Amino acid sequence: MSNEVDAGDYGPMKRLSTMFSTLQDKFHRDRSDRDLTLPQPTAPALAVTSFFEYLVVVSLGKKRGQGTYEPQITYQFPKLANMELSQREEEEKSLKAILLFCFPEGVNWAPLTEYPSETFSFVLTEVDGSRKNGYCRRLLPHGKGARAPEAYCIISRVACFGLFSKIFDEVEKRRQISMAMIYPFMQSLREAPFPAPGNTVKIKSFIPESGTEIISLTRPLDSWLEHVDFRTLFHCLTNEEVLKVFASTVLERRIIFMAEELSTLSQVLHAVAALLYPFTWQHTFISIVPSVLIDVVMAPTPYLLGVQRSKLDDVTDQSDMLIVDLTEGAERTFITCIGDESTILPEKLQEELLQALCCRRDNSTSEELNKVVSEAFLSFFVKTVGHFSSHVKGSSGRQPGVFQKKSFCKASEHKASQHFVKRFIQTQMFDIFIQEVERRPTQEGFFHKKIAEYQESKKKEKAMRGQLPKTHHQAV
Repeated sequence: MSNEVDAGDYGPMKRLSTMFSTLQDKFHRDRSDRDLTLPQPTAPALAVTSFFEYLVVVSLGKKRGQGTYEPQITYQFPKLANMELSQREEEEKSLKAILLFCFPEGVNWAPLTEYPSETFSFVLTEVDGSRKNGYCRRLLPHGKGARAPEAYCIISRVACFGLFSKIFDEVEKRRQISMAMIYPFMQSLREAPFPAPGNTVKIKSFIPESGTEIISLTRPLDSWLEHVDFRTLFHCLTNEEVLKVFASTVLERRIIFMAEELSTLSQVLHAVAALLYPFTWQHTFISIVPSVLIDVVMAPTPYLLGVQRSKLDDVTDQSDMLIVDLTEGAERTFITCIGDESTILPEKLQEELLQALCCRRDNSTSEELNKVVSEAFLSFFVKTVGHFSSHVKGSSGRQPGVFQKKSFCKASEHKASQHFVKRFIQTQMFDIFIQEVERRPTQEGFFHKKIAEYQESKKKEKAMRGQLPKTHHQAV
């Protein structure tokens, strides 16, 4: 198989564009045909058994007779030849796309003597709607003189950015000794079982002159947040700006984030998607858009896109979208917007969100920050749509129920929330969520636990209010 990718070769672009359009078509079929949904953030239920599918090293090679560079795979583990036939055929189709995502800038590279290492991630969406995560570390290979950067890329069904960042640290350390040192470490990792949330797996690895090392890889307890670090999001945007982005995302609008650093784009997009929990973004999601795919910004359907700022001129002629500039010191954070972003969320709940976000500390750990932020936005959904289970009627035993939209909207806790709820229930993410509730009305999860806690607290408040007049009468 040829690993060459030409900027003028539209094969990868056509394939990815087809992938996105096919996925969109799936979501607009009749309900009876939509048994397939994208993975929910609670991915551990998918019974993942291994850390990764394969690792590739992508290098920049000079085109023969030309002054431009092209990405090419110079190392792969395991080899395609060692894979099963069906898996090998599938992966061969994905390799060109991976090359594009590792070096999305295209062919404009030159040898460098200094290049800051950066780690980022991307998502590959298959035509059946399933997703694979690509983790990439790009750096200048060990050596002297001017040389082109290279990228390590791991493809995995697992969404756990922090874990793979640590794996890259180990891969990079071994690469500096010899490419051959990568193999035994990755082999040990491939043979290790993927740990349950909160658990640790220990990997043995031998390094010359250092002996056998024990590498501990711990999975976060909050597994639905293990792909997320909110620090970059709140470093780039103020609390008020985050709420505007959240409001646009909740209504499934077209949103583009712009930055030069690939790590900034991928971390911010994954953080924004995580704010939607327990709902899942159901439309096009590309944390880093390769140059040859920039036409995807013209798609009329909802999307979350990360675009390098050098492509600003290619996106600003679009309308009816939110373009967010994440660049530090940017003249305008919102390059374009609809104009109603501040009024989408109910005013009282906006104030509560801002108060909750102000509780985070500047020196908080990633886990502490994740807890403060996730609970704030989860509380928002509890208060706006947490009464959904009372409006799924007709379910008995294994028979599916039917969601009653009208009664659900009228039963909103606050009248001011009704307008928002009426808009939100029209979204794809709510539709997919409620379909799962209709199929399994008795399911339990973290969201259901938070709803129960909130409802119990409301009962206690009501009971205390009911006792106050009686207590006052007795006192008199």
